[in-house]
Order: sequence, then structure tokens, then C-alpha cells
Amino acid sequence: MTILLATDFAGDELTQWLTALRSALPGETLITERASCDAASVDIAIVANPPAGALAGLPNLKLIQSLWAGVDKLLRDASVPVDVPLARMVDPAMNAAMAETALWAVLSLQRGFFAYAQQQRVAQWQAHPQRRADETRVTVLGLGQMGRAVAQRLASNGYRVSGWSTRETQIDGIDARCGDAQLPRVLADAQIAINLLPLTAATTGLFDAGTFARMRRGPSFVNLARGAHVVDADLLAALASGQLQHAVLDVFATEPLPASHPFWSHPQVTLLPHVAAQTDPRSAAQVAACNVRALREGQALADLVDRRRGY
Repeated sequence: MTILLATDFAGDELTQWLTALRSALPGETLITERASCDAASVDIAIVANPPAGALAGLPNLKLIQSLWAGVDKLLRDASVPVDVPLARMVDPAMNAAMAETALWAVLSLQRGFFAYAQQQRVAQWQAHPQRRADETRVTVLGLGQMGRAVAQRLASNGYRVSGWSTRETQIDGIDARCGDAQLPRVLADAQIAINLLPLTAATTGLFDAGTFARMRRGPSFVNLARGAHVVDADLLAALASGQLQHAVLDVFATEPLPASHPFWSHPQVTLLPHVAAQTDPRSAAQVAACNVRALREGQALADLVDRRRGY
């Protein structure tokens, strides 16, 4: 049987992924063009932003393995067969990278380093009071694999960490809450709120004027999940009014972020170009290979998506 690599990769990026996957899957036939083989021979698809229709008409497809942690684009693609198991990428290396980014953002906000960067631009020498980590309440919204890693890393660095998720989750040392009724409470407590929620119909546009108004005055907001979680105009208004102090944004509704977007030059916004936790072909290929071997050996598949929940 054959594995189809259906992605938008090209050039060196495609070569890097092919090298990593072929090393992780010795003995497997891996192709990048459907036309190069009989469609009936394809039983596994490894995907990353596959072209629309790339997975249609594969009668023996038994597994779709995503190379990305988020699967919202795949779930919106009507040409992706709904009766084939879909697995998302859960890579410990990505979890660690996300925790590093979150720690950098929280530490920079706690210690005022973003404010000092603004002062440097205008040659201003001014010290500010130094707040301690254990005086800083951080709320992590979304306690999946990445959210759990982030919460644990922050707690280990002395922050007062709470978390929220749609379902009950227990994490040692973390005040974890769940359900819609608890969301206003955790938002009101947060001095720094970090969004790591999956993008679903229920969470699209969640961070709007109403949500920001439920927070105490003057917290900071960190979005490391999806741009569509945020209503940009409402975020800008919250910053302008002082309801929010600062925003650290890694993801945007339109990517690349248009050069004309006010986020680029806003003094209270720190931008990253969707790099908080990049997929590393070396480790991700090994994760994908584990599911391929599980399918071949009739074992349980890991990290399957519940299409009803959207993640």
C-alpha cells in the first residue's frame, strides 16, 4: 500500500519533510502526487494544508494523519472524507516549544520588558516597580496537550496559575476549572490570560468586547491559538480604553498579517509571525510514523479527532 503526502510544501521544505518521513518510515512507499499511483493503493494520507479535493476518491483510505496540531481547516474542507479516522499532531517537542514561548511572554509582561523595549526606542531611562512571579495570576484557557504543558511550565516558574477548559481536567498544582459557568470567574481573576483553545464554532470570535469586559481592568492577553478566536476591532478598542494593558499575538485571522494592519505599529501589541511552536519535521515524522505502524499492526490509533467537538 501507499502513503500520500498531501501538503502545500514546496522546495526545500518539501525535501526536508520527505527526508524525515522516509527515514521514519523505512519500507513504506511515500508519494506526493496522486497521479503517480493507483488511487486504490493509497491507504494513508499524511497532510498539512492539503489542496481541496486531494483526499477525495481514495476508496481504501484508512487514516488521515495531520502534521499540524490544529485541524480546523481540515474539518471545514467538505472534500475530506468524514468516515476516515483523522489524527492530529501531538508532538512533545511542540508542547515544549509552546511552553517556552508562553514563559517568555508571561515573564516579559510580568517584568515590564515590553515597556522597556518601547523606552529604548525613544532613549528613555526609567525603572519601574518589579513584580514577583508569585504575585502574578496567569490563566491558561484550553488545557489540552499544549495548554497543560504551558500551565505546568508557568507553575514551575513560580506563577499563580489557573486554567479553564470545556471538560473537567486535573493537573497537579493548577487550579483547573471547566464549563461555561466558570469562564467569567477565571477571566476576572487573570492578570495575564493565555489563549490555547481549539478553534470551533463555539470559540470563534470568543475574545470580543463582552469577553474583554469580563476581565479585570488592565490585564494582558496572549493569543497562541488561532487568529479567528479574536475580534480584532474589539481587541484594539480594549487596548485604547485601558481595559487591556498589552497583547502578545502569534496568530491572526489573515496570515501573513497585512502590512496595513494596525497591530504592526501599535505600541501595546507585540507580534510573532505564527512561530510560537513550529512543527519540527524530525520529531513530527516520528509521531506520524507511530500511527502508521499502529494502523499496519492493528493497534489503537493515537490522538484521533472527535469531529463532533471539532478537535
